[in-house]
Amino acid sequence: MADTLEKTRRKTRTEKRTKRPPMYKVYLLNDDYTTMDFVVFILQEVFGKPYEEAVQIMLHVHRAGMGLCGVYTKEIAETKVETVHRLARANQFPLKCMIERE
Repeated sequence: MADTLEKTRRKTRTEKRTKRPPMYKVYLLNDDYTTMDFVVFILQEVFGKPYEEAVQIMLHVHRAGMGLCGVYTKEIAETKVETVHRLARANQFPLKCMIERE
């Protein structure tokens, strides 16, 4: 009887490991119409970047054509992209964002 109880205990001691969700990179894409000030505003307000970092990312986007804003879970990345697009439209800018799986 004790032998059976011990086997049962061993079987029920399974470890549950949580799998980390896949992460997604969010990029801003350069265009010829969106002002640099608006890009800095987006980086500060949507992505929580301090002013100096926002300026550096904006300059990188301007020179390289795109720049990394952050890495997030899929749902958060999609929400940030939608927020950028909504704010850009509301301010009559064609600014675009994209996500890429890490």
